[in-house]
Amino acid sequence: MAYPNLAPNPGDSQAELPERYRSVRALSVAIAAPLSDADATVQPMDDASPIKWHLAHTTWFLETFVLGPHVPGYRPFDPRFAYLFNSYYEAEGPRHPRPRRGMLSRPSLETVLNWRDIVDQALLDALPGLPPAALSLVTLGLSHEEQHQELMLTDILCLFAANPLLPVYGEHRDPALHSLPEPLRWIAGREGIVEIGDEGGRFAFDCEGPRHGTLLHPHALADRPVSNGEWQDFIAEDGYGRADLWLADGWAWVNANAIDAPLYWQSHDEHWLSFGLDGVKPIDPAAPVTHISHYEADAFARWAGARLPTEAEWESAAQALDPSQGNLLDGASAVRPGSVGPTNGLVQMFGDVWEWTASAFSPYPGFRPASGAIGEYNGKFMSGQHVLRGGSCATPRGHVRASYRNFFYPHQRWQFTGLRLARDL
Repeated sequence: MAYPNLAPNPGDSQAELPERYRSVRALSVAIAAPLSDADATVQPMDDASPIKWHLAHTTWFLETFVLGPHVPGYRPFDPRFAYLFNSYYEAEGPRHPRPRRGMLSRPSLETVLNWRDIVDQALLDALPGLPPAALSLVTLGLSHEEQHQELMLTDILCLFAANPLLPVYGEHRDPALHSLPEPLRWIAGREGIVEIGDEGGRFAFDCEGPRHGTLLHPHALADRPVSNGEWQDFIAEDGYGRADLWLADGWAWVNANAIDAPLYWQSHDEHWLSFGLDGVKPIDPAAPVTHISHYEADAFARWAGARLPTEAEWESAAQALDPSQGNLLDGASAVRPGSVGPTNGLVQMFGDVWEWTASAFSPYPGFRPASGAIGEYNGKFMSGQHVLRGGSCATPRGHVRASYRNFFYPHQRWQFTGLRLARDL
């Protein structure tokens, strides 16, 4: 079962892999630690999953693709779990319907955590003797789990926002509000043929390659993401009520769902508040706007006399930047996008908010999915979705890179999604 681009991360040598494994697996449990069994069981909407399901699915992934095929004599903890916790892998058989994951009152959270412990011990015991193909799948499994850690936080936020009690997950480390940022500045991008995509030599998801050349026309990117304060101006100027700003599908979505602000925003005494993992707080006008759909991002760009960047423009600009320096997830905590001060060039490219691009999630020239179930990881979703770049405040540090491609349908906005403007020169 081959998977392209499965070179280990620089910190994933065979000697260091056990520690990385323990660290990644422990973070998932720590994210779930403040929750009750009931919190971890229910599902607020079809796009979100119960936290218990995330904990179980990531364990199923390692049991199914590493322990089962590569560790002689390993027996699944409970064969019935394959039906409950398979996500979308057709090659692995039938699965429980996604919209009904919240009906799984059994197994209990305690049972799922016990299963995790057993799988972890079996895998750590087996690591010294695993062949290279299996070690590559462990690396994939850890990056897969980091994706679910972000989903866990955004699904907890969605769950608590649906509760009239508005529960608080935790305290945010920087609750202070800031003044409006400086006006946007425009940074000219590269022109001509540029190389984008995975360069090889480290782990990357298959959809990040092959590396290839693409043509960039004269353009500029905004030096920072669009702020909450600027989004309030968009609302004040009837941005949600002007059909001329919206794509046809977006206009239909706005009207069918009575959309008049980003998700989790609420108007109170002529002021805007937002609900986050740290509870209800006043809008920080200097922080990047978040929880917006692609439709909203595109409408704002039109209102601002600009457009969304292509993913090639974004990646070309980000290649010289250090992704580890952004506002990213460093542990189980309540997270929010951070404010920005004076800028000197492009800022907040990594972390804070995923940035919608104008690009459809489609295969790069020469893309070939792997054979077998692992080949279903990304390739079969290359239809009807748009690419986002850069990671968010809920993305584990070390997970993203310039070539990283996230993707969602244009109406989805429960993730920490925002935008950066672009324009032609």
